[in-house]
Amino acid sequence: MNTPASSGGTVRIGALAPLTRPGWAEAGRHLLTGLELAVQHVNESGGIGGRHIELLVRDTAADPRRAEAAVDELADLGVAALAGEYHSVVARCAAARADARGLPYLCSSAVLDALTEEPSHWVARLCPAQSHGWRIYADFLLAEGHSRIAVVAQHSVYWASGTRILRDHLAARGGTLVELDATALSPRAVCDELAARQTTALLLLVGTPDPAVPIVSAVRRDERLVGVLIGAPAGQPEFPEWAQELGRDGTAIPFLRYLPDRLTPLGTRVEEALRGRLAQAPSFVAFEGYDTIVVLAELLRTGDTSAPWADIAVEGTRGSIRFSRVPGIGVWQWAWPPVQVVDRDPAAPDRFRVRHTG
Repeated sequence: MNTPASSGGTVRIGALAPLTRPGWAEAGRHLLTGLELAVQHVNESGGIGGRHIELLVRDTAADPRRAEAAVDELADLGVAALAGEYHSVVARCAAARADARGLPYLCSSAVLDALTEEPSHWVARLCPAQSHGWRIYADFLLAEGHSRIAVVAQHSVYWASGTRILRDHLAARGGTLVELDATALSPRAVCDELAARQTTALLLLVGTPDPAVPIVSAVRRDERLVGVLIGAPAGQPEFPEWAQELGRDGTAIPFLRYLPDRLTPLGTRVEEALRGRLAQAPSFVAFEGYDTIVVLAELLRTGDTSAPWADIAVEGTRGSIRFSRVPGIGVWQWAWPPVQVVDRDPAAPDRFRVRHTG
């Protein structure tokens, strides 16, 4: 029987999040806020067998090597489990180190299907796999009448995986995907390609604010491209920074969000508390952070990490959470969190419209 690691009567959990550039720091802040709020709530309700959770936070800054070093450091400090991370390429490195160290790791927000190279006993994931969510996004595009679609993408494992998922899913349903290289084309050149190829939708598989913001601005101002849908399946428009950078140009750009049509009673209470801490509406990433600690608290209460994920069953902010083995995915997976396609309302950019659910 393994017992949770502790120090001075506390149970330590390591937390990974991108809190500084070049990481998506706004997402990291929401993730960390959710983690911290859940720790407060668990501690107020008695902790883990009477011991409080202590969260040891490490900034990954979207750097895989930095994440690997953080996992080793936290393991050496005796954490009982690891939580968090937003960027897929970073979480993949963290997962590999956690697996090698025999340390339970619940990934909050990284969707890359191949989170581990081989099936892992120690790693689980809350967010949906990229293949699940991005196929739902492709179905939304087809339902909206878009069958000739372009992606403008940067070079990374994550963007390449997303491109492949979209291309294969669209091709099987009569759609086509045109690939544009964001590193080789200026925003103006992207517009020229869209006009020449007569695509009706452009998907941003790029970082924000650069080059996403300049590309959106260029497309919105090009008279040849009136009516072209801009999409961002990875969720760039979710956070207030997007609206601040682009204003009305940043509206009507559909993205994936992992929230239900209606939160659970717990989720409703958590939403109010998160809003108070963030001084803005919480993103789905904040709820992922909260649910991560809810799951890990239940895991650590059992005191047994020999079979860490199979018997977990908890009520989270977005539904009942259980883990299973999904074909083609090497980690224990919540299959599936709720998935929505939403955008910012042109009539009120701070308000989101649900365009599709899956």
